[in-house]
Amino acid sequence: MMHLFINSLAASAGGGLTYVRNVIPQMAMHPDLQVTAALSPALRKEFPSFPNVDLLELDMPATRRFWYEQTKLPDLIRRTRADVLLSAGNFALRNTPVPQILLSRNSIYTSGDFYRDLRLRHEYKAWFDTHLRAGLAKRSIRWADVTIAPSEAFAAELTRWAGKPVRAIYHGFDREAFTRDLTPLDAELEQKLRVAEESIKLLFVSHYNYYRNFETLIRALPPLRDRLGRPVKLLLTCKLVAGESPGAYNPERAANLIEKLGVSDMVIELGAIPHEQLHQLYRRANLYVTPAYTETFAHPLVESMASALPVVASDLPVHREICGDAALYFARFSCQELVDRVCELATVPEMATRLSASGVERSTAFSWKRHVDTLLAVARTLVGSRR
Repeated sequence: MMHLFINSLAASAGGGLTYVRNVIPQMAMHPDLQVTAALSPALRKEFPSFPNVDLLELDMPATRRFWYEQTKLPDLIRRTRADVLLSAGNFALRNTPVPQILLSRNSIYTSGDFYRDLRLRHEYKAWFDTHLRAGLAKRSIRWADVTIAPSEAFAAELTRWAGKPVRAIYHGFDREAFTRDLTPLDAELEQKLRVAEESIKLLFVSHYNYYRNFETLIRALPPLRDRLGRPVKLLLTCKLVAGESPGAYNPERAANLIEKLGVSDMVIELGAIPHEQLHQLYRRANLYVTPAYTETFAHPLVESMASALPVVASDLPVHREICGDAALYFARFSCQELVDRVCELATVPEMATRLSASGVERSTAFSWKRHVDTLLAVARTLVGSRR
């Protein structure tokens, strides 16, 4: 029996949470596997008891996490007598007592657009901090025995950046689990959605951050309104208010842009929606739109395709890899191309129908079971290779 230790202390939002929520239940289905997972108390509460999974609650502030991981976690791993370490948060242990697999899934460290964006916003401290973390992320790839990325495009980018081969294993999707919860949306959300019932509804699932490029999407709203001649609503799963999203990203610029362009009536800020209820929101929208200028996998793209929602995505290698011919693409900072693609889908029903069908088929290429099986096969090749 292999014993796998998972360091998921960094799983606090977005893709990190999605990953841990899906991977641990899949690993629990392997009777020849023992798992010990270090995670936050809030995340621990989400899991039932599994006979072969020990969940260790570690209440660790983000400011102390890296220090704790590097100095204290190795001893904890030794005490559990684990065979392999899975570091799930972009940073590896420098002195791990067992072979280590690193999951690298943060593309801002390699994104020239992100550093340029921070300079334009005059956020020089964030620019410096990101460079510092990027240096640690690059060293982490060199410290790890194997580094895994969630897409071929991002794996190739990391390989060029770090000078060490990085392997791609797609993240997964479980349609049955995703659509299982039928709890109705709360009354406040329903009221907001009713306002949009007679409109063309564009959905963007993301908490606010800079690399998701909200401003390009907001700038596209006035010409969309003019060209379509119908009400258009943009549904956001965040609120553009300071302190309402994870991280230190300041939404003031996006909020001011909405006011400046006079599109407040076109933007519906739904706020964070429980992941288990998101499938209801996808079904209520007409199109899914993402203007992100950097990405590693983009779970909402798979979720929207599985929900038969036509996709308009920024033209990134990762987006083309994940969606293939199930999406229309636009240059990531071009409002005009974004408007053109949305208008195509909104005015040509046959095209929207074709993309919906292609998306449903494409979504079947992603499986959490397949991800975990491949990951564990890699882990087994490492057992006993280093102490």
